[in-house]
Amino acid sequence: MAVTIEEAFEYIYKNTTAKSIKILPIEQVLGYVLAEDIIASHNLPPYDNSAMDGYAVKVEDAGKEVKVNHTIFAGDDSKEELKSGFAIKIMTGARVPKGCETIVPIEDAVISQDKIKLPKKLKPFRHIRLCGEDIKSATTLLKRGQRLQAHHITLLASQGISHTKVYKKPKVAIFASGNELKMHFENVTSYQLYNTNTPTFFSRVKELGCEVDFIGTSQDSLKDIQEHIKSALESDLIITSGGVSVGDADFTKEAFGAFGYEIFFDKIDIKPGKPTTFGRIKDTLILNLPGNPLAAALNFELFGQSIILALSGDKAKYINTIETKMADDYTLKPGRRSLIPGYFDGIKFIPHKKFAPGMISPLAASNAYIIIENDCEILKKDAKVKIIPTRFSFNSKEINDLINTTKE
Repeated sequence: MAVTIEEAFEYIYKNTTAKSIKILPIEQVLGYVLAEDIIASHNLPPYDNSAMDGYAVKVEDAGKEVKVNHTIFAGDDSKEELKSGFAIKIMTGARVPKGCETIVPIEDAVISQDKIKLPKKLKPFRHIRLCGEDIKSATTLLKRGQRLQAHHITLLASQGISHTKVYKKPKVAIFASGNELKMHFENVTSYQLYNTNTPTFFSRVKELGCEVDFIGTSQDSLKDIQEHIKSALESDLIITSGGVSVGDADFTKEAFGAFGYEIFFDKIDIKPGKPTTFGRIKDTLILNLPGNPLAAALNFELFGQSIILALSGDKAKYINTIETKMADDYTLKPGRRSLIPGYFDGIKFIPHKKFAPGMISPLAASNAYIIIENDCEILKKDAKVKIIPTRFSFNSKEINDLINTTKE
């Protein structure tokens, strides 16, 4: 019996756990997921400092002519103390001297030899970056489960952190099955096809931050498929395409069964991609996708990506949606829940005009898809819809309703 999309996700999240951890220098952690909380060890700025090139002065000297008797540069350990009637020239980033109440930018002062004329109005703490105003010591900067981007590494560096604990990247093995399939570097005959699924999965798995092994393309025989399985069992996840429907030459599930394949589900109430299968052999997860390229790619986006996010330790492991509007009326036949590829132009969603499970061109022309409820017959122009992007990750720490039920 086919499971629903929601039930499929329950099986995935229940049976997928994050990998073990390792320690890496911060120069190498981009794209990894943190395996520990990061706590600030000191304030930032660590001391009150000047936000401008200018003069450290007292507010009571507003409108007066004061004498400049010292200069402080960034990095100086100056012990100067500012007194009334005087100004200290100061550079951006330099620690403000004791007694300083405000900074007057160079362009706001009238300079005359070793003296300056101050503006008539001065406000306390102007152009002074106060100690700890950005980061306070002992505050939590980053939490375990955060995928590290460039600006997160900025935080690590600001605290003098050289190494941190991260989850190991998921290791994914990929192969396809089919006597009719040839790789792009081989010659094809009139009755054969190029294997497009494996290069697609290889690229997407890389984009999602995994280590990936290409095991090859197997023939439609138990022996050959089993040889490919043996080569992939050291991975965290095996992704296959083809051989999971009910044809006479569909041996994939039988071949996996010889290794103790525990199947969680083998059909999903979805169109296209009903024969999508998910299971496990010991500690290795298995995702068997359909052979048709569009069906395989869309179901990878929905289920393969979810497995990988859960393996990675990312707290934001749930697929999220962006709310937009339909560009035009869109009609379809009710039945199973449907995956509809299309293009989001930043304002509206435009379903691809012509697509079928075996096509590949709609994938290249699309950057998102929608899931439509099984009883929906029309989505009208300007109707609100929830799209799922495919060209970038947009995830959530909470599980979301992905299905569009709008009928008018």
